[in-house]
Amino acid sequence: MDLFGIVATVVLLVANFFFVGAEFSLIAARRSIVEPKALEGGRPARMTLWAIENVSLMMAGAQLGITVCSLALGWVTKPMVQYAIEGPLESWGVPATLISVISYAIALAVVTYLHVVLGEMVPKNIALAGPERMALVLGPILVVVVRVLQPVLWLMNAIGNGILRMFKVEPKNEVASTFTRDEVAGLVEESREGGLLDRQDERLLLGALTFESRDVSSVVIPIGKVTILPESVTPAQVEDAAVEGFSRYPLRSEAGELTGYVHIKDVIATPEPQRDLPLERAKVRELPSFAPDESVGPALRRMQKDGAHLALVRDAASGETVGLVTLEDMLEELVGQIRDDSRTAAV
Repeated sequence: MDLFGIVATVVLLVANFFFVGAEFSLIAARRSIVEPKALEGGRPARMTLWAIENVSLMMAGAQLGITVCSLALGWVTKPMVQYAIEGPLESWGVPATLISVISYAIALAVVTYLHVVLGEMVPKNIALAGPERMALVLGPILVVVVRVLQPVLWLMNAIGNGILRMFKVEPKNEVASTFTRDEVAGLVEESREGGLLDRQDERLLLGALTFESRDVSSVVIPIGKVTILPESVTPAQVEDAAVEGFSRYPLRSEAGELTGYVHIKDVIATPEPQRDLPLERAKVRELPSFAPDESVGPALRRMQKDGAHLALVRDAASGETVGLVTLEDMLEELVGQIRDDSRTAAV
């Protein structure tokens, strides 16, 4: 084997390694990791971010480089290996008619092995194992190559995008880095199976992902299971009722309507002369109202905004009160069971 052929083979394999590594690392790199580094002012990071934002052009440059390296490897290395094999075959007495065929097959196998293993598989696996790290190293170099070859690559990219549009496929300049709710849920489950999250963390994250899709009816307390006090209740009676362990009680008017709720802390310090008098209206808190099919998320935010801990659930069609929802029960939909010796509502 001649020295030039060996050096050329090594150079071509290294070049192929570079283009494959750059291609896969830029595709797999997360923008959320590269962008902060670019904002810090690092030039390599800025160039890498530009490459991620123009991934279609980068892929054209990488593919051109891989193709040229592959063809050159076959042109330089295969004849060199074939020539090196022919001598031993002749000395072994292999018929001349077979030498060419055997040497060609062996040379092709050697070149294919070198190209696939060292030029493709190794850089691909390294890139996928640490895409951001490799992208920050190889990305800026590929950007320079692409800018040098930009006229040629622009034409190639335009033709390729035109063909895609013929098949109703819209080309993308940047690999999507956003995920649907189901995709994130899948990532959470995979992370738990891989030991990165425990079951509690998984449950909290999945609960947050499905929170907005749940409606108020999933946390409603039927009105028949609620302890309701009369609107004319006295502070002393509220304190007596609180012995049950609840801290908030809805109030019902003589007409049968739920008019608000009372919190035990609002009556606990009532002066003795007023303890047996009807509850002051100022101490009755308002009850927001929701429809059963209303989303839990907006309902929770409204209750937080209003400072309400209880809310009515009314049927939108009939206006009939279905039950109550508590702020605590809504939060439990998000974070799981809350251990509390004093439940929010009288249920």
